[in-house]
Amino acid sequence: MKNLLILFLFCSFVLNGFSQEKRDLLQKEAKEIILANSLVKDFADLNFPNYNDRDFWNNLPDVIKMEYIQEAEEALDYDWPIVKATDYIEIIRSGDRRQSVYSAPRSILLALVMGELVEGKGRFTDQIVNGVWYYSEQTWWGWSAHLTSQKAPHGLPDADEPTIDLGVGEISNILSWTWFLFKDEFDKIHPLIAKRLKNEIMKKAVIPYYEREDFWWQGLDGSRSVNNWNPWTNHNMLTAILILENDQEQKIKGVQKVVRSLDAFTNDYPADGGCDEGPSYWGRAGASLYQCLDLLKRATNNNYDVYDNQLIQNMGNYIYKAYINYPYFINFADADAITGGRPQIIYSYGKDITDPLMQRFGVFLAKKQDWGKEAPGGKIDEQIMQLMHLEEIENAPGEDALISDFWLPDLQAAGARDKEGASDGFFFAAKGGHNAESHNHNDLGSCVLYFDGKPCLVDIGRETYTAKTFSSRRYEIWTMQSGYHQLPKINGVDQKQGREFVAKNSTFTADTKKAIFSTDIANAYTEEAKVKKWVRSYRLDRGKKFTISDDYELNEVAIDPTSLNFVTACKVSEKSPGVLSLEGDGFTMEMKYNSKTLSPKIEVTEITDRGLKRYWDVITRIVLEVKNPKKKGKNEIVITQVK
Repeated sequence: MKNLLILFLFCSFVLNGFSQEKRDLLQKEAKEIILANSLVKDFADLNFPNYNDRDFWNNLPDVIKMEYIQEAEEALDYDWPIVKATDYIEIIRSGDRRQSVYSAPRSILLALVMGELVEGKGRFTDQIVNGVWYYSEQTWWGWSAHLTSQKAPHGLPDADEPTIDLGVGEISNILSWTWFLFKDEFDKIHPLIAKRLKNEIMKKAVIPYYEREDFWWQGLDGSRSVNNWNPWTNHNMLTAILILENDQEQKIKGVQKVVRSLDAFTNDYPADGGCDEGPSYWGRAGASLYQCLDLLKRATNNNYDVYDNQLIQNMGNYIYKAYINYPYFINFADADAITGGRPQIIYSYGKDITDPLMQRFGVFLAKKQDWGKEAPGGKIDEQIMQLMHLEEIENAPGEDALISDFWLPDLQAAGARDKEGASDGFFFAAKGGHNAESHNHNDLGSCVLYFDGKPCLVDIGRETYTAKTFSSRRYEIWTMQSGYHQLPKINGVDQKQGREFVAKNSTFTADTKKAIFSTDIANAYTEEAKVKKWVRSYRLDRGKKFTISDDYELNEVAIDPTSLNFVTACKVSEKSPGVLSLEGDGFTMEMKYNSKTLSPKIEVTEITDRGLKRYWDVITRIVLEVKNPKKKGKNEIVITQVK
């Protein structure tokens, strides 16, 4: 069981499949500028505002200061809890991750720190000390689902083997910043507070990072490919090293190790910059890589700079290529259908790679999220960074990034809309790839379709994470199965997970009148499907219609049926033979098919999972069963607006 859990560890249970040449582009830059001559000795030299920079904190908008202070006041009486043994053990008892147990104290500490920074009167300092002591007394700062990385049995953290997961990285970052901002204030209360805090961060996170190269997410032992854990955790560890490490020689070695680990991430990344985990995970993939690069540049007096590299540029502008219409993004795999993006990072990333559209898109997202009217979110450093950019972004021009079309040939993902610069009309996106992508669903050849920026044919997404989500039983979950995507069941067989189940001959063409994506998905099915060829194509005739077509050849026709499956957020009804009505948010579509060869069945599912209910109340699956199937055939489904 432990081996299975390790195999299916959170966010990393599959190979990403984009094995590239060993670029090592980040290490090459580090060698060129020679970190020994450039790396700052004191984190204060990076010129972030500290607790004593009262002009910075006093000049923030009153509405933001008031919000920070109110949230801190609400935390003044917070009773710091104990993380019980049974909270950890629940992951192996029921699969419940109980992440609220870890997230609540984290939120309280952030509220207290930000409240004290803006008020500056010491009113919240005692509670910050309590938070610091609370974390210092904890055995481990990670999440129970990730305890499989230790040698001891899963379920409880081993105090004798400190391991680093996402949670340890996040708390290490927050506590390092807390130490940096308040160490002098702590010393006024008692000399052991700051000393204890630093010792605990070093013992639980920094020293294990120095000493070990076998954490899978580091990508240093060659045992597996990495995903968003790599830049996400490396940014947190880089932050802790730069703040806490006094030995300059060791600091340089630590930063060099971060750079080497980050290269494991960029070496495996597709050259087109596509994120197979989707836009919401880009926020901790490409965006976290940018945070690392930004911090490295600041920590080397602007000497470390890789923004002219094409891969780094592609990894950035992916985020607006995958954008549909606010707040919707393409959500293949486990990605969220709705995400706010990360406005300041998108703005700054675009500025650094000289991509004006990306920069303006960051401003657009910021204004959509009431930039400057409410306190920003994120860790301490992320909030400070947003506050530092507050005035600049408020005064910068914004633009909704509604590009005409895109094609990512390595990721095998494409998309197009009726008209560049407008959300009116159709938008579709489709994918090829393989069925061992990070956060994989068995979805080769699937698509999403939106109209006037609202969902029509959808990717359901993923339910609330449990132990089952990242176990050998993952594909028992309905949202992971190909039958609940825009895909066929062939001779009664659905797609199969694994790197060998791969799309072939994926192509995309686009001009001012049309956009066409095509891929052969036959290899996504096992031999039991008896399929020789199944070319799925999506054609957008801009401003007119959207067509789904199949050209298939079977080795034989089995007893079990073949059907075409479509999943929609619309209300579906049969209008007449060969015509289904899809009633969406402000639009109505007709889905036309050949009633002589296809027989419809409409399945309605009320959504109860709290994760899915963020987007959908009801999901309807349309099953078009093939009548009297032949070994060779074609299907055509045409979707048009009812005006």
